[in-house]
Amino acid sequence: MFLFNNLKFNISVFKKIVFISVFLLSHTIFASFILIPMDDITQTNHLKAYGITYWSLEKGYTAKWLLNYEGGSFLLEDNEATRNECKIRGVTYQVISDAKASQILEEISSPSKNMDAVVLEKAPKIAVYSPKSKLPWDDAVTMVLTYAEIPFDVIYDEEVLGEKLLLYEWLHLHHEDFTGQFGKFYGAYRMAPWYIEQKKEAEELATKLGFEKVSQEKLAVAIKIRDFVIGGGFMFAMCSATDSFDIALSVEGVDICESMFDGDPSEMDYQSKIDFNKTFAFKDFTLVRNPVEYEFSSIDMTRKRSIVRTSDYFSLQEYSAKWDPIPTMLCQNHTQLVKGFMGQTTSFDSQTIKSNVLIMGENKTNKEARYIHGVKGKGMFTFFGGHDPEDYQHLVGDTKTELDLHPNSPGYRLILNNVLFPAAKKKKQKT
Repeated sequence: MFLFNNLKFNISVFKKIVFISVFLLSHTIFASFILIPMDDITQTNHLKAYGITYWSLEKGYTAKWLLNYEGGSFLLEDNEATRNECKIRGVTYQVISDAKASQILEEISSPSKNMDAVVLEKAPKIAVYSPKSKLPWDDAVTMVLTYAEIPFDVIYDEEVLGEKLLLYEWLHLHHEDFTGQFGKFYGAYRMAPWYIEQKKEAEELATKLGFEKVSQEKLAVAIKIRDFVIGGGFMFAMCSATDSFDIALSVEGVDICESMFDGDPSEMDYQSKIDFNKTFAFKDFTLVRNPVEYEFSSIDMTRKRSIVRTSDYFSLQEYSAKWDPIPTMLCQNHTQLVKGFMGQTTSFDSQTIKSNVLIMGENKTNKEARYIHGVKGKGMFTFFGGHDPEDYQHLVGDTKTELDLHPNSPGYRLILNNVLFPAAKKKKQKT
């Protein structure tokens, strides 16, 4: 009887062991991942796909950015919550097995393939530098972050001067004028109520913060932002925030503002006092002295363009994914040819760009750069010319772009590449 009972016990234990082993084996076999394809055919909403990936990182899930694989696809940890988010946000996804994921990663790792799998570690904390009052135009970055459901904080001069940038990893500069010339709108809009109110608000804020002039206050802000980047931050800017930021840094201590902007004349010989060593991206530019001319300097190509709208495109450069992952991430797209669009600063004269700055997108025919990137200290910056990737010539007072009509916008994808790339596990750049 004892032997019989002992045998029954051993059989019972054996069955449990077999059951557990089979369960674990099946779990391994059927372990799965979520692949979010980013090619031009499969993906229904490229922009919200970035939001899904950001959301996944926020939740502590694992993620990989598959550079140059199906348009820069994302490989996420599979779980019901992520599947539901994809369904809710209208993002195309595929549940693939562990074996399929391994096959994809093996293909990507091949030396013959210009691909790489970059681990995304942590969702960056995002700030948008923008005035608190509503302006008569809109900001592409703010719109696409909202559309993609990526959280961000709006900060302005008080927060920047109050050292609040230390709370963030990524900063976008709204279409700001850091030179103190109020956007050079004086010629066309000096009698417009919104311009008068904007000028008044800027002057009141400068006084509140202890500055005699708006130009002095904006310079102080620009220097804080410069230090943020040098210390390891990521900065992204579009349109007039790009060249006006560099101009402000280059004329530190020099008065370039005419009397209608700051109450006294500019210095007669200010062009000779520009220090190009202080800029991030630009060199050898000439400032526009005329206060009624809607232009800051020779950096911008808006009035030097000879391109008809139907042929206004710029091409993205191709980089080695394994050797140069950062520019490769920033150029991920489902097309290498991107529609051009205008702005106060539409594009950059290639002759004014420093040699250590990457030109990632350009129109070679017109010798203009649209999309550039560089390193400053421990941090990085990206400048993107133009105002709104899906509004060719956005004018003051125009209605905002409805991104539901442009969920696959290549131009807006470039913005979101910049939002996501600080999450990447750091990998030494080879060139």
